[in-house]
Amino acid sequence: MRTLFLALLVACKSPTPVPTEADTDTDADTDADTDADTDADADADTDTDADTDTAVSFPLAGYGSITGDCDVLDSGEWNSTSPFLFRNTVDFGTISLTAPLLSPGGQTIDATGNLGGSSIESEAIAFDVMYRCELATLLKTEGQIVYTDAGGKKTDYLAEIDGIRVGISVTRAFHYPPTEPYPLVEADHLLNQKLGDILLSNANVAPVDAWDRAFLQVIAYDSASADQIEAAWATIDPSVKDSTILVVTVTDGDDTAIY
Repeated sequence: MRTLFLALLVACKSPTPVPTEADTDTDADTDADTDADTDADADADTDTDADTDTAVSFPLAGYGSITGDCDVLDSGEWNSTSPFLFRNTVDFGTISLTAPLLSPGGQTIDATGNLGGSSIESEAIAFDVMYRCELATLLKTEGQIVYTDAGGKKTDYLAEIDGIRVGISVTRAFHYPPTEPYPLVEADHLLNQKLGDILLSNANVAPVDAWDRAFLQVIAYDSASADQIEAAWATIDPSVKDSTILVVTVTDGDDTAIY
C-alpha cells in the first residue's frame, strides 16, 4: 500500500517545463538586438571620432589674427553671376612680416615677385588671407599666367577655391600721407580702374589659364579706408562690377612692409 501511494505521488508531480521554440527565438532576438545595438554604438562612436578628426577650424593658423568674413564662399556665390562684397581684418600685432611666417603659397608669391610695382607684400598677404579663410590653392603667379596679348591687362595670381578656378587682382587702399583720411573720390577712382582692368584681363587670359570667377582683393590701410571702399562700391555701375567678388581686408598692427 505504501509502495502504491509513492508511485501515485511521483506520477502526479508537475514535470519540469521545457523551453518552447518561441522562447528560444525571443532569447536569440534579444541577443541579436544587443549585439546590433553594440555594433551601432561602436559605429556611431567611430563616425563621431572621424568627424572630429577631419573638422577644419577657420581661419587657419598663420601670420596675424583674422576676424570678420572668413569661410564664406559656397554655392550661393559660385552659382550666382551677381557681384559680392566681403570684409575682414588681419591684425599682425607687433610681429613684422617675414616670408617664413606666410603660407607656402604666400611664400611662393613673395619669392617669385610680380611684373612691376612695389606691391608684392600686399599680394602675398592677400593670398595668405584667401588660403587661411577659403583654403585657396595657388596655381600660378602673375608672370606664369598665359595671355592672348602679352601686352594686355593681367591679373595678379591664379588660384583654386572649392574646385573653382579664380583670377585674383590685388590693390591697396592707402592715401599718403597716412595721417590724412582716405578720400571717397580716390576710393571711387581705384575701384573703377581696377574693376575695368579685371574685365579686360578676363577677356585677355588664354584658354589654358582661363578662370571661372574674378576677384578683387583690396588691402586697406585702416577701417576708415575700408569704409570708403565700401561706400564707393555701392555706387559703381553694375556693368563695371560684373560678377566680380570684392574682398576688403583691413591690416592692423605692424603692417609697414605692406605700404
